[in-house]
Amino acid sequence: MRPNYKPPLLCALLPSLLFLAGCAAKPVSKDLPKQEALPKQETLVTQPLISNGKPEQQVELYQQPVPPRSAEQNQQRLQAVDTLIQAGDGNAAKQVADLISPAELSPEQRGQLAILYAQILLSFGEAEQALDNLSQLQPQQLNPDNQSKYFQAQAFAYSLAGNLLDSAKARMALHPLISAPDQREKNQAAILEALHLLPDPELQTDQTDEVAGWLSLANILKSLNQLDFNEKISQWRTIFPTHPADLRFLNSSNDTLEITSSPIKSIALLLPKSGAFAQAGNAIRAGFMAAYTHADNIHKPSIRFYDSEQTQPQTLYDQALAEGAQLIIGPLAKEQIQILADSVNFEVPVLALNHVPGLQRHQLYQFSLSPLDDTEQITEKAWEDGHEKVLLLVPDNAPGQRITTYLTENWENHNGHILEMQTYNSKATDFSAPIQKLLNLDESEQRYQKILSLIPTAHYTPRKRQDADAILLSAHSAEARLINPQLQRYQAGDLPVYALPSVYSGQIDAVQDARLDKITFCDTPWLFDLAYPGDLSMAALAETWSQFPSSYLRLIAMGIDAYKLATRLDTLDANPYPGATGTLSLSTDQRIQRKLVCAKFSNGQPEPIGIPPNPMQQPADHAVY
Repeated sequence: MRPNYKPPLLCALLPSLLFLAGCAAKPVSKDLPKQEALPKQETLVTQPLISNGKPEQQVELYQQPVPPRSAEQNQQRLQAVDTLIQAGDGNAAKQVADLISPAELSPEQRGQLAILYAQILLSFGEAEQALDNLSQLQPQQLNPDNQSKYFQAQAFAYSLAGNLLDSAKARMALHPLISAPDQREKNQAAILEALHLLPDPELQTDQTDEVAGWLSLANILKSLNQLDFNEKISQWRTIFPTHPADLRFLNSSNDTLEITSSPIKSIALLLPKSGAFAQAGNAIRAGFMAAYTHADNIHKPSIRFYDSEQTQPQTLYDQALAEGAQLIIGPLAKEQIQILADSVNFEVPVLALNHVPGLQRHQLYQFSLSPLDDTEQITEKAWEDGHEKVLLLVPDNAPGQRITTYLTENWENHNGHILEMQTYNSKATDFSAPIQKLLNLDESEQRYQKILSLIPTAHYTPRKRQDADAILLSAHSAEARLINPQLQRYQAGDLPVYALPSVYSGQIDAVQDARLDKITFCDTPWLFDLAYPGDLSMAALAETWSQFPSSYLRLIAMGIDAYKLATRLDTLDANPYPGATGTLSLSTDQRIQRKLVCAKFSNGQPEPIGIPPNPMQQPADHAVY
């Protein structure tokens, strides 16, 4: 083994492979231009009226063609888009890209523009649309540089969509295009990392092509501690003598693979054992330990627990560091995260279990069940379903105000329109007044009263507003079970309702939740066994989560992911991880973003949308999308 060598399978650094993964996830208009050749049109510019110094005499308005831009000028504009993408400004990148006419570009430049649009979409988390954009291209017709960018974007898109095998295949196609040894090593690490997450049956093959070689190698690496491991490696070399995989990470003296499932030997967990957040801390700890218990026993890190409620965070940090911690997970409270960030220089990575807006420090990662992700996902789903003009119904409290801000920003980023917003008292049981105002039924009632004063025998049928496409709802399950039937009563039944995850208690209750039928929401994959099967599924951990109130269920999933992220923080920007709380990726400010699973209530049960038909064939330790 080479000295100071970092094994490539699970711990190689990948951030330089794919810069676009860290871009801030904001929505983008879906009307991206298709990159086929367009008929060349003459561009005209209108000149102003000229008076020639005599107000009574003016030269007639005229037009003249603008010369088409040169190939060099167009390349400069494409480079400007690329620079904005790398800077994390997807909105500005799209604005500049929209100004470029494909008709003025060469075939190669049109391909480059299509790739840039795919990268913009990926910077907003739009994996499926990015793949659609890339499908317009034939990579073999691109130059090597654009081919590399094509396969990088494709690999990231498939990974973000949860398609690990196709993500690995895209990186296999990328591999011969990489010349730098360190980048080839990182790309190989990403290939084997993705294949490592696949179930064993998907790695079995009797083929001898290059893809089969990668599958076979990944399958062998799963048995690295078995007695016949060396023999299997020798057989692999015989079957695939010219395979591009670099096996120099194998020790040449004894062919023993010195690779661990985790490069971290000691983890410090900072969670409250007392105080207001004690129960939340217990739920996270339960999920963390469930993941730890089910992990491979070989090379497991040691875990030390610290009570974040009893000692100042900077003191705990120093203590954990002195006791050998290579990763610190926690604290949970925002105030403690801020204090820690203001008082120490992070010598080891810290995975904070909350999010402080605007806070950014080197080696500080922030992971939370943020409403930023919740609101972004539900507005994206409503937009994808074709809605443009929506109504907002939110509680009249501080969380409701924040949710209103997030929903409004996300919807306006889609160029959608919010026609009206109404608040309600979350402690009430009768929501008829805000619902009538939201649907303009109160105005209809007033008009009827005027008619009734003139015609006492007039019959009143309230007319709801006709200009809305959908309703965006923020409500807990108890409130929503009252609100949804009242919406139906007031003739809003044909307006689809899109709700935040709080609408679902987390446990199936077909009788009570029949009142939620037709509501669409996006939530944590772990709550749906079809979306997150295996040894760590909600069904498998029933004995664990049954000890907690339903409001803490999502925190158990967060604990599972906190452990899983321990070995993935360095690669998360280029290789999203399908976790229990969502497909996890890293933003430019080191916040871990979550892509959720959407579901719709039917007969009192939430039915996940878009789940593959054979979920039992999916990997046992990650979500299905």
